[in-house]
Amino acid sequence: MRLFAAVPVPDPAREQILKLLSRLREGGWPVRWVNDEGLHMTLKFFGEVVSDRLDVIGEALRYAADGAGIQSLKLGELGAFPTRSRPRILWVGVDGPPTLELLQDRIERGSEAIGFPPEGAPFKPHVTLGRVREGQRLPPGGLDDYADGFEQVPFLAHELVLFESLLTTSGPRYESRLRLDLGR
Repeated sequence: MRLFAAVPVPDPAREQILKLLSRLREGGWPVRWVNDEGLHMTLKFFGEVVSDRLDVIGEALRYAADGAGIQSLKLGELGAFPTRSRPRILWVGVDGPPTLELLQDRIERGSEAIGFPPEGAPFKPHVTLGRVREGQRLPPGGLDDYADGFEQVPFLAHELVLFESLLTTSGPRYESRLRLDLGR
């Protein structure tokens, strides 16, 4: 099973991202856009994992989330990895308090302790919008043309979810394997 830990994006931030995605999809860009129902901010990607590791991953996530508290977040700027001039992944940034980075660090350290290596790159909170198709480029201006009208609304992250990513012909579908209340 392909697993990752993430914070689902609730309304009103979800509504803003869906409006942006609708506008972006009309641009005819060579991008595989995310499915509307799967909007999330990934905190740890585990990759392919055998099912008997599910319990130990769940325990590490419970420990990391304990006392984290509800996260007060805000949508940020539009961006791309590795760079805006040569994008592979398009995203919306997420601004949060130091407790968000602490939560992600606790997840990373707990995951490393059970055999999952750290990401290696600094944590950049974001919600993925789409992936540019291999060998394709975006038109000049790219995301800049879509920043107008995008409202950087605040939202609250109430839960941490361990998702399984099921690959289908219409794109990945995410099923919850564990839900943790951050407000506990």
